[in-house]
Amino acid sequence: MQKKRLLPDFIFESSWEVCNKMGGIYTVLSTRAKTLQERFPDKLVFIGPDLWQDKANPLFLEDDKMWRPWVKKAVEEGLHVRVGRWNIPGRPCVVLVDFQPYYGMKNELYGKAWEDFRVDSLHAYGDYDEASMFSYAAALVVESFYRCRLGSKKKVVYQAHEWMTALGALYIRKHVPEIATIFTTHATSIGRSIAGNGKPLYEYLWAYNGSQMACELNMEAKHSVERQAAHNVDCFTTVSDVTGRECAELLDKQPDVILPNGFEADFVPTGAAFTKHRSEARNRILQVANALTGAEFADDTLIVATSGRYEYRNKGIDVFLEAAYHTLYDSELQRQVLMLIQVPAWVDSPRTDLQERLKLGGTYTEPLPDPVITHNLHEAWNDPVLGFLRSHGMRNDKHSPVKVIFVPCYLDGNDGIFQKPYYDLLIGDDLAAYPSYYEPWGYTPLEAVAFRVPCITTSLSGFGVWTCNSLGRDSLLEDGVEVIARNDYNAQEVAEKLSAAIVRYAAFDKKATDKARRNAGKLSEKALWKNFIEYYYEAYDFALLRASERR
Repeated sequence: MQKKRLLPDFIFESSWEVCNKMGGIYTVLSTRAKTLQERFPDKLVFIGPDLWQDKANPLFLEDDKMWRPWVKKAVEEGLHVRVGRWNIPGRPCVVLVDFQPYYGMKNELYGKAWEDFRVDSLHAYGDYDEASMFSYAAALVVESFYRCRLGSKKKVVYQAHEWMTALGALYIRKHVPEIATIFTTHATSIGRSIAGNGKPLYEYLWAYNGSQMACELNMEAKHSVERQAAHNVDCFTTVSDVTGRECAELLDKQPDVILPNGFEADFVPTGAAFTKHRSEARNRILQVANALTGAEFADDTLIVATSGRYEYRNKGIDVFLEAAYHTLYDSELQRQVLMLIQVPAWVDSPRTDLQERLKLGGTYTEPLPDPVITHNLHEAWNDPVLGFLRSHGMRNDKHSPVKVIFVPCYLDGNDGIFQKPYYDLLIGDDLAAYPSYYEPWGYTPLEAVAFRVPCITTSLSGFGVWTCNSLGRDSLLEDGVEVIARNDYNAQEVAEKLSAAIVRYAAFDKKATDKARRNAGKLSEKALWKNFIEYYYEAYDFALLRASERR
């Protein structure tokens, strides 16, 4: 007989990406919020950094009537907070906190963290101070709210995301031990650094000493606070078995619970709305491509996209480009292919010449100068994507069967060229490719299949491993997702297999294409939050049990 789980009466979650849209963690929190809000109505409070004090934040709906007695108390305690709701499905409660006042006491805080938990902040630099001051401020918010409104009779959980909130999790563990603490690393800081520095991660994972590598790669502070949080909270979690093995070796701590990232179906249009959005997206993509390159694009052009963080090797952008080069010379290619690289780079501004063409409308027959990129970049001479295209002579010639366009901006609907949010363009893709080397979970492929876009990923991504485990075998494009085996040394082989998959998919007839798209959608349904939320309940139970034993 299964034991009854302990569930919290109240949940706090802190992350740098609360009301601050930056990357995958934002998607984790914002898509999961509705499911938790329905189960724990207004008993879920997100805490984020107040980075928009001098201008409106469209993601934050301030409500100065909410929790007035506590807000007054918090101000008396020296906290600078704004309260309201996160403007996402579910509209969960949120507290934004100003962390700037704590910089003056950072050395004292770092000293206490060393005394209490042996967190070594001696070699901190860059964003470590900023993240740590926010983390500390978030912990003070939790402590203040708990003391004022909840108290020891309530079962309370505090979940902190990534090393940026680790210092605060340790503060709660020491100063409010009644609260059950969960620390979630979405990717270890040292694992990402090893991979990003071109070192082989997986074959030698067993031989790496995390602290030694942190010293070598100048990552001591981030690694130290992350490692100590993993060892000292009530429940340590990560997002996939892939990263779980990484944590065991580099942080010397096996995760207590794996929390795979889910998605929410509400983000995907249905029926006639889906068809309309897809048609509009394809039209806009092909319109921009024509205005930039001066080439004609047939209605059946195969649009293949990659996206995510601009980590050239880790995210497999190098492999995506190599695959494009292979496909360019594949004699069996049966359709025109347009490949999009949608990763934010050091963008300067939208191209005015391209904007002018799009404003005038019509069809163009001559290319713009440098017809491979939609925006101007700072230090474009030093950009790796542009460097690859130049060195391989890929200039999007009018008659080239494969064209590659670099979209180096955040697709938030205000990029100046596409003027559509990311999801409103994703729905227009035919195929997505994420040949990642380092990918703890992989939200981009999950988002793709949710929008019924078949995709290609690798065996080094958490999502890729989960996909194969879900099917009980290797997954192919016909299943909605193709998972290519990748290791430390076979990048060239992966590029060739990715190219072959693109060529093969280009030859699919309508029946085969529709089947792959349906299967992609079915797979995404397995990853809905209504299914994956059970793992969070498991983590709550684990943490609350540990906290109750301590009390």
